[in-house]
Amino acid sequence: MFTSFCFAQEQVKTTELSKMPEWQLYNEAGQLVKSSDFLGKPLVIHFWATWCPYCKKLQPGLDTLYKKYQAEGLQMIAISIREDDGATPQKELDSRGMSFKTLINGDAVGRELFNVKGTPTTVFIDKTGHIVASTSISDPDDPRLEKIVKYIVNQ
Repeated sequence: MFTSFCFAQEQVKTTELSKMPEWQLYNEAGQLVKSSDFLGKPLVIHFWATWCPYCKKLQPGLDTLYKKYQAEGLQMIAISIREDDGATPQKELDSRGMSFKTLINGDAVGRELFNVKGTPTTVFIDKTGHIVASTSISDPDDPRLEKIVKYIVNQ
């Protein structure tokens, strides 16, 4: 089964519905977060890096969507990858005014489980745990982002 999105070819990859792989990562405070924590909830995973200008551009748009759809159950987590030594991803997100949290040292999870090739990469997972779409969109006002969020929230 394939998703039914009608998007321009560039920047959005709809996927054959496959289950989100199991993973676990830590946040900067040392707390373990697992994929199973999000079961039954629509989820946006944002792979990013503190040094990435395209991530910085996109994040306000993601934060707006998170706040808009949080009451409908939307979960959002960032996963920091390819960081420089000494980077503090959560502090960086906080300084940017983002309300979603980040996990750290996500290189292997991104590369091996989600086939992340670069930043930003944003993955959309529906309530049943199926990966619906993956995108490298960096325009925070791109209407396709909200279209996908509405889809995963209403599934």
